[in-house]
This record gives sequence, C-alpha cells and structure tokens, in this order.
Amino acid sequence: MPEVLDAVDARILDLIQHDAALSVAEIAERVGLSSSPCWRRIKRLEDVGVIRGRVTLLDREQLGLSFEVYAEVKLVLPNKDNLEAFERAVAQWPEVTQCATVTGGMDYVLRVVTRDIHGFDDFLRDRLLSLGLVSNVESRIVVRSVKNATTVPLGLISPHITYPEPA
Repeated sequence: MPEVLDAVDARILDLIQHDAALSVAEIAERVGLSSSPCWRRIKRLEDVGVIRGRVTLLDREQLGLSFEVYAEVKLVLPNKDNLEAFERAVAQWPEVTQCATVTGGMDYVLRVVTRDIHGFDDFLRDRLLSLGLVSNVESRIVVRSVKNATTVPLGLISPHITYPEPA
C-alpha cells in the first residue's frame, strides 16, 4: 500500500530543495519535530526515491562557462537502436546539462554549456555530428537567462499524493 505525502513531508522537501546544507536539527526545528522523527521522514523520502540526491549549485559564469545553447536534434532514423545509442552518447558528454525527447519535428532538445561559441562548435563537430546519427541540428543561443529554477513546484501537488513504499 502506498504511503501518503503529508504537509510535514512537503515542508521538509521545500526546505531541503532550497538549501540542502540544512542540518536535520535545523529542518526539524522549522517543521516542529524532534531530530529523530525528522531524520526518519527524510530517510523514508530518500528510500522511496522522492529525494533523489543533494547537490551544490555552481555559478557557471564565474567558472568561465557562460555560453549556453538549446540545440534541437533530429536523428537520421529515430528507431530504437539509434535512440538508445544517441542517449548513451549524450549521457557521457559533460557539455550536455539536460536532454529531453520531444514531440514535433525534432527528436531531442539538449541544453549545452561551453566556454564560448568556439567550444560549442567543437562540441557540434567532435561529439554531436561525429556520431553519424544526426540529420539536423537547430541551435538557439541563450542571450540572457530569465529564470533557471532547480526547485519542484510543491504547491501544485495534492496534499494526498502517494508514492510507492521502499522495496
């Protein structure tokens, strides 16, 4: 039987997604629990996969990685083998920070981050086009990022959402 995500779980998730460096004691205090029950809730949310991991967000511009492109990719033949080969390759490329299959005239949208346009050109030539699977790429260079959220909009979920029990 699935468990229910209650308001305390949602508050814990909201706190963690905004600041993963918070200690269990800090989270517990903010949600009105003692540390042990709070830790058990966090552990349960991890065990069932609601919390997939915790990361530190870096400022890519300060690291010299200010060139961002959304590349729409069309495969030569989008059959099962080519889709799987493309996805395996993309998973290995650090320049690709997001990849999604999409509907419409293209098969994928990639978010690509490099130092500059020359780095993107190298990526296109040496990685994407050298696969032999791509028939077309349409690139959109990001001029200015307006919003780049890493949070999930928890306010949109039902207070009675269920998730599977840990295996």
